[in-house]
This record gives sequence, C-alpha cells and structure tokens, in this order.
Amino acid sequence: MTSPIILAVDTPDIELAKRWISATRESIDVFKLGLEFYLSHGFGGISAIQRETGAEIFLDLKLHDIPHTVSKAVTVVSALEPRFLTVHASGGEAMISAAVKAVSSTSITAVTILTSLSQDDLSEIGFQGTALSAAQALANLAVKAGATSLVCSPHEISGIRKNVGDGVTIITPGVRPADEISADDQKRTMTPSEAISLGANFIVIGRPITSRWAKGSEQMAERAAQILDSVQR
Repeated sequence: MTSPIILAVDTPDIELAKRWISATRESIDVFKLGLEFYLSHGFGGISAIQRETGAEIFLDLKLHDIPHTVSKAVTVVSALEPRFLTVHASGGEAMISAAVKAVSSTSITAVTILTSLSQDDLSEIGFQGTALSAAQALANLAVKAGATSLVCSPHEISGIRKNVGDGVTIITPGVRPADEISADDQKRTMTPSEAISLGANFIVIGRPITSRWAKGSEQMAERAAQILDSVQR
C-alpha cells in the first residue's frame, strides 16, 4: 500500500534532496519536486533523482498557458513518467484536456485554489463566492477535462469529494501535525489525520519533516514515521 504522505522536497540542492528522500523512504513513497528544483536542474535533475533513489515523483510545475504551449511542455516532461504532474485548473478545460492528451501513465493533477490564498485574497483577485465554491467549480471543470487528480485545501476536501466521487485522487497541502504551531505561508490548514478522514488520498508535508534534518537523518526519519502512524491509526 502506498503511503498517503508526499514529502515536499523544497530545496534546489540536488544532493540534499537525495538525502531527504533516502532518510524518509521507509515511511514515504512519493516525493514532490517543484518549480525551483526543475529550474535549477531541469529534466536531467529529475531523472537523476528517479534513477538514484527509485522514488515516485510528484512533479509540481503548476503549468498555466495556452493549450498548445502546455501540451508541448507536458510532452517534454512526460518522458520522465512522474506519477503526478500539476497544471492550474484555472487554465481552463481546453488547456487541461491538452495536458491529459500529452501523457500516457502520468496523472494530470489540477490545482484548484492555492492554500496560501485567504478569502480576502480570492475576492481581491476576482473570484466569486467562497473558497469552497470556487474550488468545487474548478474541480468539476478539471475532471470534465480529463484530470484524474486534484489539489485542494484540506477545508475543501469533503465538498469536492462529494462532487467528483471516489475515482479521483485528492491531494492536499496545507497540512500540519497538531504539535506544529506555525502555519508558515499556508492560511487554510488542518492536521494529517483530519485531512485523510475527510477524503484526501494524499497529504503533502514539507517543513514539519524536513526541518528535522538539522538534527540528523534519524530525526527526520522518526518524524516521518510519527506522522504516518498518526494517519494509519
């Protein structure tokens, strides 16, 4: 069974990324590499991580452009066969569909509303209604276009799950263990066990685990194991 934890490997340091992955492999199967890492190391860097660690990759590029451009970009990274590849749901049905058609085994993963955005932020941007209603609308659009995974705030999980059913994978960042005081730059947070109980398939966790690296790999591994245990009870 695949662990529900996705580790956010938020570092441009490729050797450090490898060490973080190695330290947590007993508790985590999927690892998120984002735009900073991709811009630092490109296709070759992602490939090296896969080859040297055997890890499954959540490639978090949040692509958002005209359909033709997104299709070409997805075609380039599809050779890496990441397990998940993100696009912005707000790019529209045609863009998402173009991304879906450009891959074979990769799950095109549509990002709904960023967890860094508050309700005031959404109103300022121009979204109508609540964060939940906006996320639900984007989720519905994305699934209609062929996306098989969604990213949403933990506070939108249950509402989106009701709309899209059990066949769509829901991945949620904005998750913090109960003993973590700081929410960092996430404004709509929840504990790992709460997010899983509401219907998330995967939870993305970074600093609550990676910050333990300063105390050594064993501390980092222990923290990952603690969080996994908390969601498996």
